[in-house]
Amino acid sequence: MIAIPKEAWRNRYLLEQMTRREIAGRYRGSWLGLVWSLVTPLVMLALYALVFGVFLKARWSQTAPDGGTLAAASFTDFALILFSGLLLHGFLAECLGRAPSLVTSNANLVQKVVFPLESLAWSTAGTALFHTLTGLAVLLVMLVVARGLPPTALLLPVVLLPLLPMALGLVWLISAVGVFFRDIAQTMQPITTILLFLSPILFPADLLPEALRSALILNPLTVPVEQVRAVLIWGNLPDWNALGAYTLVAVLIAAVGRSVFERCREGFADAL
Repeated sequence: MIAIPKEAWRNRYLLEQMTRREIAGRYRGSWLGLVWSLVTPLVMLALYALVFGVFLKARWSQTAPDGGTLAAASFTDFALILFSGLLLHGFLAECLGRAPSLVTSNANLVQKVVFPLESLAWSTAGTALFHTLTGLAVLLVMLVVARGLPPTALLLPVVLLPLLPMALGLVWLISAVGVFFRDIAQTMQPITTILLFLSPILFPADLLPEALRSALILNPLTVPVEQVRAVLIWGNLPDWNALGAYTLVAVLIAAVGRSVFERCREGFADAL
């Protein structure tokens, strides 16, 4: 694990150029260009807010850490709560969606011994992070206009950071396995949809029975989503125990994913 950030720092120029190329390539030729990185999450926000907030008349109410009740008093609050969760889901979904073909779509780089293939995961995460940060900027502006930012918003980077090693570990793992089992690419769309609906993004966890509520902790989005809402929406301090446990698991998954990637690396050329 110590080597992973060191390698990222050593290859920082390469990672920066790869990430820039990915972002620019995605919008090359389109009229709106980078504006699409703002339009897409806003369209998703409008859709989910319309369905859940208008058609289904849903409102947000959950138990606070001190035993009280946290409730969204207006439709605007409800939309902000949805948007904060959708942003994190979008980040992980983009990483997982690109992971199965990450190595196979860069077969020319596999033959280059000097090229650090592990950097592909960093580039993928960096591109997804760019879109997430763009959406977060919109969310912060909306919060300032609608209700103001609480002082706990300063802790936002702290609660977001553990999601990065989690995503990197999963990308390394899935991209390595995807070289040998191409069918895994077909499972990513259903998996990301399951992660959306089996997480406290569209509904508070308190609505579920106790047995199912405890199973939500297995979703890699549950803890980050709840902690982001705690510091941004509700103005509470993070649950440090939950965040610490999640960080340890994320670091472990990053180490395992990287280890699997390195062990499978020797067979990439033959499989491709």
